[in-house]
Amino acid sequence: MKNTLFVIVAISIAATGAPVLAKGCLKGAVVGGVAGHMIGKGHGVAGAAAGCAIGHHHAAKKIKAR
Repeated sequence: MKNTLFVIVAISIAATGAPVLAKGCLKGAVVGGVAGHMIGKGHGVAGAAAGCAIGHHHAAKKIKAR
């Protein structure tokens, strides 16, 4: 649980520095971190990283579609 919280805080700090580049990352990291935590011990960090990448990808697709 500590690792997931650490990743979420680190991503939110990074997101405040470059909000355009990190769009969708924070929301995806939270969802992925929670899902990874539910799967098993130690999977929260991997889930947060994957969720960040997927969230950023979907946000970029929305922006490109406009």
